[in-house]
Amino acid sequence: MEKIKSTYGEHVSQFGELHIPETSGPWPVIVSIHGGFWKSKYQLDESNDLAVDLSKRGYAVWNIEYRRVGEIGGGWPGTFLDIIAAVNHLTQLKSLYDLELTKGITLIGHSAGGHLALWASSNDKFTDETIELKVPIEKVISLAGVTDLEHMLLIHNSQKPLTSPVLDFIGGTVEAFQERYNKASPANLLPLRTPQVLIHGMEDRHVPIELSTDYYNKAKAMGDEIEIVKLSGIEHFGVVDPASSAWKSVLQYL
Repeated sequence: MEKIKSTYGEHVSQFGELHIPETSGPWPVIVSIHGGFWKSKYQLDESNDLAVDLSKRGYAVWNIEYRRVGEIGGGWPGTFLDIIAAVNHLTQLKSLYDLELTKGITLIGHSAGGHLALWASSNDKFTDETIELKVPIEKVISLAGVTDLEHMLLIHNSQKPLTSPVLDFIGGTVEAFQERYNKASPANLLPLRTPQVLIHGMEDRHVPIELSTDYYNKAKAMGDEIEIVKLSGIEHFGVVDPASSAWKSVLQYL
């Protein structure tokens, strides 16, 4: 297996690592988006085990980094712009590596990365032309994803008011920035019209499973093609651990 670093912008965090399988191509492509509540202290190496495992199974995995809160340009709107730019960079990587893009890619995101993966697959992100997605998305797999920013904020406020990372990420409260929440939260962008799978541990204390169940019910009612997998005995990080029993559920939906 080979791992290639490639930059899609000038900022130090605008890069990704492409994990190339040992098998011959063309390879189906998975884009991995790591979590960490959008904070700069959490980096793409958190998804390295996931990327290595999937590349051994014949997938080319584009494990991306992006500007995060705590860095210049991180948060609204820079983080969002980076996700689309990183996905679009696959069109350049295709000229160097045998990537299969025509059939569509799979986005896999964990926690905050699940939020960004779902958001990226929506049909109504920004009106700015620079956000146009140039690569078709076949499926999104959200692993303990933050499906609803306002819901996550309510949960945090019930625990420690005004300390939620959502506030730093979006720039303030819902009352002050309702338009941003409308454009940034997957739950407010439904229906996505992209097949989605929500995989969530029932013992998750970081992102409670109710975010996935409530989102699933709303998406289903609006006609989206969506499935939910509730995993008994699994906490927040089990869903991204190839050594966990939860990993079988992830592989099943690939």
